[in-house]
Amino acid sequence: MLIPTAVATAAPCSDVEIAYARGTGEFPGLGITGGPFASSVTSQLPGRSVNTYAVNYAASYGQTSAGPGSRDLVARVTSVAAACPDTEFILGGYSQGATVVSNAIGLRTPSSFTGAVLPADVASRVKAVVVFGNPLGLTRQTIESASATYGSRARSFCNFGDPVCQLGGFNSFAHLTYATNGSTTQGATFAASMIGT
Repeated sequence: MLIPTAVATAAPCSDVEIAYARGTGEFPGLGITGGPFASSVTSQLPGRSVNTYAVNYAASYGQTSAGPGSRDLVARVTSVAAACPDTEFILGGYSQGATVVSNAIGLRTPSSFTGAVLPADVASRVKAVVVFGNPLGLTRQTIESASATYGSRARSFCNFGDPVCQLGGFNSFAHLTYATNGSTTQGATFAASMIGT
């Protein structure tokens, strides 16, 4: 009698992969901004298959996990890029997750010394980079202004008064409203418009 054998099959390649890093203290997954962002991107790309990947990192309150988070993000993108030559990528992050993304695209932050950077040969496959409440703003920079490679493909959202991304910010509540004030939808519209370009 023949015994059926299990055949390992890789997941089919998607047209688009959204790799998203949640903010500090959020439960594993896409988080409060990543969920709405990914849903909006998907709805704006009818006829295309979209996969989401939640960056696997601690999102610890000490902010020291951003470096390891960037290593996970880089490992995921390079792995999928190698296996799926036609997949295009959207990178996103919120709060400390935005630092994860900043590190991964080569912008220096205190945590970048323990992080990783995407190799140049996959840079063209990253079609959009969208971040919310990026602590990089505390140095008066954005990805748009600081990255020669990714700046033209990036959108950074920093609410007025958000002390996480605005020097002199005074309103902690402003850091919590990106998912409800239209920012995630605007970011998704930008990201979706970059696919296929």
